[in-house]
Amino acid sequence: MQTQIDQYTAEVNAFHPANADELEAFRIKYLGTKGLIKDLFEQFKSTTPEEKRTLGKVLNQFKQLTEARYNELKERFESEVSNSKSDIDLTLPGEGFTVGSRHPLQLVRNEIIDIFKRLGFVVAEDREIEDDRHNFSALNFPPEHPARDMQDTFFIEKNGHNDVALRTHTSSVQVRMMEQGQPPFRAIMPGRVYRNEAISARAHCFFHQVEGLYVDENVSFADLKQTLFHFVQELYGDGTQVRFRPSYFPFTEPSAEMDISCTICKGAGCNMCKYSGWVEILGCGMVDPNVLENCGIDSEKYTGFAFGMGIERITNLKYVIRDLRLFSENDVRFLRQFKTEVI
Repeated sequence: MQTQIDQYTAEVNAFHPANADELEAFRIKYLGTKGLIKDLFEQFKSTTPEEKRTLGKVLNQFKQLTEARYNELKERFESEVSNSKSDIDLTLPGEGFTVGSRHPLQLVRNEIIDIFKRLGFVVAEDREIEDDRHNFSALNFPPEHPARDMQDTFFIEKNGHNDVALRTHTSSVQVRMMEQGQPPFRAIMPGRVYRNEAISARAHCFFHQVEGLYVDENVSFADLKQTLFHFVQELYGDGTQVRFRPSYFPFTEPSAEMDISCTICKGAGCNMCKYSGWVEILGCGMVDPNVLENCGIDSEKYTGFAFGMGIERITNLKYVIRDLRLFSENDVRFLRQFKTEVI
């Protein structure tokens, strides 16, 4: 037995594994439940008392040697693996990363806000869930008025005159502003609005608006026309032609729709402008005196104008985008095209 221990001791000291698999085989051979050390302890039980006094110490020393050798080799392998993973060649060039960009609607929204801010307009925002008064009644929509049919509404609660709905326009922000203060008002109201419409390339159930309001003494339609003319020249460039057509809106009188010369075909005619050379971009008009009175403003002393535009329509013309659905589909291939302003 002493000879066996000496032989095994020499093998343990001389063992140098090439990989982790060989080290595991070593552990099983010597330290496993059916290994050589286990076998030696079984033989040790049948030795004489005199041999036990000598062999017991030697056997324990061999077991400790084998365990120490195994732990040493195991730590060495783990250290080598760790070092290989953490080695970094600092001379290599850095890896680039993808830079995001603003959404096209956000780009155009910011540009519109900047233009009107230079004209002295402030930005006003408010809730998207509105009651009937602020969304309809205060804006000259009586309960049975046919103009309510112009806007397909997402109602949340139907309570007669206290209906609650997702706002159909940001005009509700104008009402709250006039109710809570006194003229002069000069503000724009950007925000998301909702209408129960079939989704297509030209329409969506939610979209974005920027509405404007200017109320003061002696405000005229000429002020409205010059303000919007300046806005168009700033947004689309000098030389963009403008025309106003009579229209109807319950909350303005007189009312008009404003067209610009098509920025895609330059007035020659294309499918975007339906070959007319003109594209309608917003509605506008003088604030109806009833709306002023509904908000507690003296319509004999003050006048004002209001306008509203869809940001999607403005963006379509600016970036030649022909499908409204692209704005809300989160297609990275589409969004990557707009690198004007990176995050």
